[in-house]
Amino acid sequence: MSLFENAKKQFEASLKYLKISNDAKNILEKPKEIMEVSIPVRMDDGSLEVYTGYRVHFNDALGPMKGGIRFHPDVSLDEVKALAFWMTFKCAVAGIPYGGAKGGVIVNPKKLSKHELEHLSRGFIQAMYDFIGPNKDIPAPDVYTNPVIMGWMSDEYSKIARKHTPEIVTGKPLSLGGSQGRDEATARGAYYVIKEYVKKNGLKNPTVAVQGFGNAGYNIAKMLHDEGYKIIAVSDSKGAIVAKEGLHPDSVMKIKQKNGSVDGVYFDGTLCSDIEHEHITNEELLELDVDILIPAALENQITKENAANVKAKIVVELANGPTTPEADAILKKKGVTVIPDILANSGGVTVSYFEWVQNKAGYYWTLEEVRGKLQKIIVQAFNDIEKIKEDNNIDMRTAAYVHASKRIIEAIEAKGTEDFFRS
Repeated sequence: MSLFENAKKQFEASLKYLKISNDAKNILEKPKEIMEVSIPVRMDDGSLEVYTGYRVHFNDALGPMKGGIRFHPDVSLDEVKALAFWMTFKCAVAGIPYGGAKGGVIVNPKKLSKHELEHLSRGFIQAMYDFIGPNKDIPAPDVYTNPVIMGWMSDEYSKIARKHTPEIVTGKPLSLGGSQGRDEATARGAYYVIKEYVKKNGLKNPTVAVQGFGNAGYNIAKMLHDEGYKIIAVSDSKGAIVAKEGLHPDSVMKIKQKNGSVDGVYFDGTLCSDIEHEHITNEELLELDVDILIPAALENQITKENAANVKAKIVVELANGPTTPEADAILKKKGVTVIPDILANSGGVTVSYFEWVQNKAGYYWTLEEVRGKLQKIIVQAFNDIEKIKEDNNIDMRTAAYVHASKRIIEAIEAKGTEDFFRS
């Protein structure tokens, strides 16, 4: 089954707990519009490469559309449709006035020079200029894109528009209108959710494994380590390390920056063989006996093939779509709590919204203000979803979709439904 069909199945599980018109159901079945572009890039050796890019607008019932742009060799239209679908519900979970969009380019950015990467980033905006806009669709970073790339994209849009338009893109460098706290926002939101869950359920000294040691994975590992949780395993695309006595995320990051992968442990600035650790695969990390498993890489990591082997008590989806519907059913039967992506990683889009508001107002907030506003929104969303979960005796993912769907459905139906026009 395609990733987009998997995404729709997650939503469809919530329909029995909702009152929804045929109009709203039909609208939420398909993306509003799709753009596919070809982006020619002059390479450093003088050759010309043409890259394929996508942007999907899924739904704008609640406001202008919002969603990241990923640069990855496995980008596909099906994936971008699914990501735009999830963004629609993620924004509604957080209660921010955005609809859902997503974009991507089929490319391995690690094989591009910095100049080639800049040309590709600016070319994407040139091709998509008429499809995006500060009151229509506001892009942001995603897998293998970052503040520098967002800065190039913002600058290119402003050049074409002939005016300063920082609010066109979020996730920019601070000097170009970025927000305090945006670099840590996805992890920060998950951190607040985990703390609320742990407090509510009385977990003591939780152990944690994090799959994916990029921006979100590193930051959540660091935040939880600083809170006193034991981080026993982390991984990147090349493999994983596990240490039963615990890892220090900053130390692991040092060796990743030096060697390009998570393949050892630093202690007090030097490689320390006294820390007992071993190398395992990404797949083995998912099956470790820990309290909290955090998939923070790509989609479809926990499937019907490995879900029965997951030993964690809690799965916190920091990535988008890391658990398939078939795996969800297996985890539910095992009694594993899944904190879904549309809640767990909604901190990123929430602080992107803050950045957009600050750009429009020309007034910028402190880091403490950003964190305080984010915590208030995320904790409220968690509590609302927990209540729906308990009132209906359903899993947290279904409860999150019920919570989000009510807001989207109300906005769609406010314009009139079949029953209204027939009466």
